[in-house]
Parts: sequence; structure tokens; C-alpha cells
Amino acid sequence: MPVVSVQLIVALSSFICAMWLTHFFSRPGTWFYVLDHPNERSMHEFPTPRAGGLAIFITLTIALLILSAFSYLNLNSIAWLALSSVIVAVISYIDDHSHIPFIIRLLVQTIAALLLIYSGLSISDIQIPGLLIELPVYISYLITGLFIVWMTNLYNFMDGMDGFAGGMTVIGFGSFALVGWFSGNTEFMLINLVTAASAAGFLVFNFPPAKIFMGDVGSSFLGFMAAGCAIWASKLEILPLWFSILIFSPFIVDATVTLLRRLVTGERIWEAHKTHYYQKLAQSGWGHKRTVLWEYCLMLCCAASAIFAIGQPSMVHWSIIMFWIVAYILLMIAVSLQFKRHKSQ
Repeated sequence: MPVVSVQLIVALSSFICAMWLTHFFSRPGTWFYVLDHPNERSMHEFPTPRAGGLAIFITLTIALLILSAFSYLNLNSIAWLALSSVIVAVISYIDDHSHIPFIIRLLVQTIAALLLIYSGLSISDIQIPGLLIELPVYISYLITGLFIVWMTNLYNFMDGMDGFAGGMTVIGFGSFALVGWFSGNTEFMLINLVTAASAAGFLVFNFPPAKIFMGDVGSSFLGFMAAGCAIWASKLEILPLWFSILIFSPFIVDATVTLLRRLVTGERIWEAHKTHYYQKLAQSGWGHKRTVLWEYCLMLCCAASAIFAIGQPSMVHWSIIMFWIVAYILLMIAVSLQFKRHKSQ
């Protein structure tokens, strides 16, 4: 069967499977049904099911097993990524049903990150346009562990608005799939294609107004997968790490700047809150749908610029980096001013 036909079948099947499972998990009395009750830090007003991430996880697992059975994937090459992701998904699912202390979740996430490092997926160098910095082994392990754990948690932090994390997953992993296709790496392309298609199926019921959320089982699992695939792409030399960071920068910049701001002001960073920039924008009269559509546009522009930068000279790379640094600074200032103006009114 031609590879393009396989891609289409895999994408369509994953989309339909995830969509059906998401709908099934959103019905009261069905398997894994659990409600997310709103509180003073929530962006939603009514109790909403939160097992949508499980639909993405199950669909991805089934698809990978089928692809490996037909020899389109070699499970040995992705075994450690799969095992580590399962560990993160399981502890997150348990946390969705019965609260687990943050320190325990952090410990399990660290163990999962160490498994990836043990498998050889580590950030061994820092690629800056025109410069390659080799890292000592233990520094490499430390940076890798911090990157994986931070990506796992920031994805969870940013999953606080209807359609946000689901849409970003479609765009981010879809971009990875496109890069894998361009480079001719079938395994990397298929794994990311299935993830993006599964998230698209979930998004059918998660787009504002959401009928179901992905929960920690989805957000933490996808954050871990995003980190693993970013490091994997760097190891395969098909996408430098900073390209992947640029693709997911709408999540990374918002979560990182918000964390640093809360640290400076002495807030408890492990507690839920509504002070992310996307939350401020939604609370400034924009609402969920308008905010999330503009966030999609932002991430599409980031992804397009990262893909365009492939193969370009260092001068182009630096121009893109400087453009986005200035753009994010201006965007954060604009959102803060809009939020203050709305509060004063």
C-alpha cells in the first residue's frame, strides 16, 4: 500500500476513534466518567466531564500497536518513549480521580524523564544559530530532565480554557508530522500524525463551548510526548530543539513568564490560578472562542516560521528569533493593559 494512503487511513481512523471515545466518555454513567467541578480558579461555570485525554491516549496506543503489527513502526525504537508516556498517563489519570500531592506527581514525572534519558533521548548539545555548544554529560542529563518535567507540567497549566490545549496539540504535533514527512522519517511522522489526529477527534467535543475536558491524563501525557518528540527530532537531526520550542512557544512563553512572575511575587506556584495571559485575555471580554482562535493563529504563525527556517542561513534564524522575542513582549504588554482596562471598567 502506498505510504500516502497509509497516512490518510491512519489519520482518518485515529480521528474517528478519538471522536467516538470522547463522546462515549462524556456520557454520564459510562466508563471513566468523572466531573470537573468549577471553583473560584476555574474558567468554566458548570461541572464538565474530564476524561477526554483518555480518548487521545487510548487511540494513540491502539494506532501504534496496529502500525507496528503491519511493520510501519518498530516498537523497539519507541519502546522507552511509550513506556515513559504510559507512566505519566497513569499517575495523571489517578490524580484526576483522587488528588495526588504535587510532590508525588513530580517524582513520578522525574522517573519517567530518567527512563527517556536512559534510552538515549537527551539534550547533548545546545544549537544556537551559527553555534553548537556541546554539553558535559551530567549537565546534559540535568537540562533534559528539567525540560521534560517542565513541558509536562506547563501543558497541564495551559489546559485551562475550552479548546486551547486540544487545538495546540493538533497544530504542534501536526507540524512535527509535517517535518517528519519532509525529512522522510516515517516513524516520527506517523507517531505525530496519530497524536494530532486523535487530538482533532477530541477537539470536536472540546471546542468552545466544551462538552468535555482532557483532564490531567491528557494534558500531562501530551506535554511529556511533546518534550520527548522535540528531543527525538533533535537527535534525528531533522529539527533543532529551538525550532520545536518555537512551535510550542505560545504555551512555553505564557507558562514560563507567568511562573517567574508568581515566584517573584511570592505566590504558591503549585496552586491553581487564573493569571496566565490567555486567561487574562479571556476574562477581558474576549471570551473562550475568540481568545482560542487568536491563540491558534499565533501558534500557526510560530509553526510556519519554524518550518520556513529549516535549511535557512543563521541570519534568517536570528531574524526569526528576534522577531518573536519582540512580538511576545508586545503581546504580553497589550494583554496586561487590556486586562487592567477591563477591570477598571
